Amino acid sequence: MAMNEFLVDLKIPKERVAVLIGKDGSIKRAIEKSTNTSITVDSKEGDVIIRGEDGLGLFNAKEVIRAVGRGFNPEIAELLLKTDYVFELLDITDYAGKSKTGLLRLKGRVIGREGKSRKQIEDLSEAYVSVYGKTVAIIGCPESAAVAKKAVESLLGGSTHAGVYKWLEKQRRQLKQHGFDNQA
Repeated sequence: MAMNEFLVDLKIPKERVAVLIGKDGSIKRAIEKSTNTSITVDSKEGDVIIRGEDGLGLFNAKEVIRAVGRGFNPEIAELLLKTDYVFELLDITDYAGKSKTGLLRLKGRVIGREGKSRKQIEDLSEAYVSVYGKTVAIIGCPESAAVAKKAVESLLGGSTHAGVYKWLEKQRRQLKQHGFDNQA
């Protein structure tokens, strides 16, 4: 290991490893290339080791890999390589406790019937939302991600869908007025 080489290791769900690697390793290579890192994936355990000399590159690679591990498709996860995108992660068990039925109920509240609630949050906040395992992950520009996060937290906290959508619409109007319209 070189003198100024750094190492980050993380774990992703085993069933997300193939998505991270991509067809013939294409996704992994693209992340390595754009972050100037070297990524080793243990597909049996879901362990990922990122090596590199550039702290920012390591951080960016880690965020993209975490996003893929949390259910995002790689194209959306790679938005995190842009400086104006952030990754937010909410743990549903913070709201549901240990109850498995509570967890399923809250996941259902965020996703909605046929994914309508999640889609509505995405459309109104202009952020991407992924519900996977015990987490809700959000990718977007800081303003959009903050709005989506607050909306999801409200739903997890028991607010009505109608109330949350109404609040989201108000936030969207304010963002547009202040010129934060989707810069992507």
